[in-house]
Amino acid sequence: MSVYGEKEKSVLNLKEDYLVFLDETGDHGLSSVDKNFPLFLLAGCLFENSELEKTEQEINNFKKEFFRTTEVILHSRDIRKCDGAFQILFDLEIKKKFYEKLNKIIGDAKFVIFGSGVNKEEHIKKYGRVAKDPYALSLSFIIERLIFCLDKKLDSTSSIQIEKRGRKEDQLLLNQYNKILDNGTYFITPDRLKKKIDKFESFLKKENIIGLQIADLCAYPLARHILNPLEPYPPFDIIKSKIYCDSQGKFNGYGLKVFP
Repeated sequence: MSVYGEKEKSVLNLKEDYLVFLDETGDHGLSSVDKNFPLFLLAGCLFENSELEKTEQEINNFKKEFFRTTEVILHSRDIRKCDGAFQILFDLEIKKKFYEKLNKIIGDAKFVIFGSGVNKEEHIKKYGRVAKDPYALSLSFIIERLIFCLDKKLDSTSSIQIEKRGRKEDQLLLNQYNKILDNGTYFITPDRLKKKIDKFESFLKKENIIGLQIADLCAYPLARHILNPLEPYPPFDIIKSKIYCDSQGKFNGYGLKVFP
């Protein structure tokens, strides 16, 4: 199976390096559970460098059209709430054009999605005081799937990019990443990890990293699907075909995992 699925197999004939962008939705803390949103989800979006450049240009053109600047940060919650710069979406005609164009950009872009969700209520019920941190659990799964993807290209490597969350949180996350790198996962040895991942970088939101904005736009639809799999949700339908899957097209448990 190719990184991009059967119809995109030819893309992998190119020798390129990759970037994976991570963003989350929901609270990863286990001290409390929001009954309305009991899920933590971490999304990863894997791009080839050349495909990322094309998508960045498309997104920047889109921003200029609607905001006359590229400085606006695309943030899922702000868009849904019509908050800040997205108050323009209270105009239904603008809203229709905005979603049509953004959905087309995301739909046409070539990238692979990994998603790891943790149902915190069930996680606590099953593991109690020894329950693993949802972020650490999800990060391990996504790195593992990333390696499976990169194994299709013998010489390829990837850097991992995340958004800064605060000095303490960033240090804890870096510690988790180093632990995964040192110990490996159930399926991936430390040596295999170190050969494929060359950098782990974090950026401030204001640095306007397009890949992180796309990961943010993907995280909520993945979470919505997990919480309500039978409820139609168009944003999920747009990205569904990009989820890492097996040769039969199955992504549940393969590219989209729910713990426990």
